[in-house]
Amino acid sequence: MPVIHPTAIVEAGAKLAEDVKIGPFCIVGAEVELAEGVELVSHVTLAGRTSIGARSKVYPFTSLGHPPQDLKYKGEPSRLEIGSDCVIREHVTMNPGTEGGGLLTKIGNGGLFMVGVHIAHDCMVGDRVILANNAIVAGHAVIGDRVVIGGHSAILQFVRIGKGAMIGGMSGVEQDVLPYGLVMGKRASFAGLNIVGLKRASLPLDQVKELRRSIESLFAEEGGTLAGRAEALRKDLPDNPLVGEVVDFVLGQSRHGICQPDA
Repeated sequence: MPVIHPTAIVEAGAKLAEDVKIGPFCIVGAEVELAEGVELVSHVTLAGRTSIGARSKVYPFTSLGHPPQDLKYKGEPSRLEIGSDCVIREHVTMNPGTEGGGLLTKIGNGGLFMVGVHIAHDCMVGDRVILANNAIVAGHAVIGDRVVIGGHSAILQFVRIGKGAMIGGMSGVEQDVLPYGLVMGKRASFAGLNIVGLKRASLPLDQVKELRRSIESLFAEEGGTLAGRAEALRKDLPDNPLVGEVVDFVLGQSRHGICQPDA
């Protein structure tokens, strides 16, 4: 049966797997669901329709599932879903969705969320992401798999960050970031490929070299539009999946445009 410290409060109705561990002074709401192996270290507060996947560990003074910081929210039954094998460090906050965003905030598997991270309402966060200390993500943002966001960075609402991208520390990201891209700066600009992330992913070297050349041509001042150059890349390199991901991203729906290099 679950191990629950005597000072913890678990409201009736909460669903706990048999081997869940709940430490001192935690509060678990009535609609919370904790899968096998979940551990709440201490002073963790879980509210609303929040679920946490297997083997995830949550550290002190974290707040998950409380109402979103959105004045349009009127108490609609929204959810926060957190995947398995996540590490959620001290003072992290994550909010559920709103009616305007599909009523769901979703966090993938294997993520590391360091001290002071904030994930706002209606965000979609992929697998194996890393958010360093005090990184904040505004509402409706989409964060792809294996993204790394440096400390004290801020992601604007509705921004998309592609798979494998890296955001340098203390960056303000106001536009979409290409898959495998590296951006940085007070008002972030595109600075090249995330070479470290590509190496860690053990991707084929020939595909990475083609990706590098493709990115250079994508941002070359050769007239036409970014979308047009992306379509040309699809025709030139139809068999490179990395280039295909970038092309699909560029041609996808965007509210803020694509983050580009400084002029």
